[in-house]
Amino acid sequence: MTGSPLPAWLAPLPRQLEDLALRYAWVIVAINVAGTAFGFWYYRFQFAGTPVVMWPWVPDSPLATLFIALSLALWKLDKQNELIDMLAFFGNIKLGLWTPFTLVVFNDAFLAQTATPMYAFLLASHLGMVAQAFLIHRYSDFSIPAIAAALLWYSFDLTVDYFVPIVGGPHHTNLPFADPMAVELALNTTAFQVAGWGATMLTIWITFLALATRAKKAQVEGA
Repeated sequence: MTGSPLPAWLAPLPRQLEDLALRYAWVIVAINVAGTAFGFWYYRFQFAGTPVVMWPWVPDSPLATLFIALSLALWKLDKQNELIDMLAFFGNIKLGLWTPFTLVVFNDAFLAQTATPMYAFLLASHLGMVAQAFLIHRYSDFSIPAIAAALLWYSFDLTVDYFVPIVGGPHHTNLPFADPMAVELALNTTAFQVAGWGATMLTIWITFLALATRAKKAQVEGA
């Protein structure tokens, strides 16, 4: 389906940019497949230290780029899947913002371990993930079951990352500290707590965005 006009706070990309991106959707798919492959390589050391059963919840950003590659590809093939759409929407906004959040908040620690070009690449590429997530409203209905399923996936991901690891230790993306649970910051918080707070707030906010997008689309299309 073609998208209905939405307010800028739900569809922040200019319409012309949306049209251009969707016209070259296969290029975006290819870029995301390449990014997914790089991401799995980037997580190779964390995979090595994680029980195999928990591997699906380790490479958060690569899975998000895989989801949007699948979302766009299925749409182009007229086999659009609402669940994949919502996993892509949640994942690309959440990881696309969480990573820059941690890169900026823990700037000194990251730059001590990461070359400046890689730091800049991680920052820019993750912000690009956010932008591409806002293409999804053009072809997805944002159904309640799909939103609920995506929320369940990312709530479980949040749980094993920061609250109840279940198997082994926490499965969040490695932070640039020997022990992020012990690194105290302002107001008696640790680096681990700050990262977990950011991920939690983003999950709540994205759920609101998804539900608001569904409501606005229904309102505009029913007018």
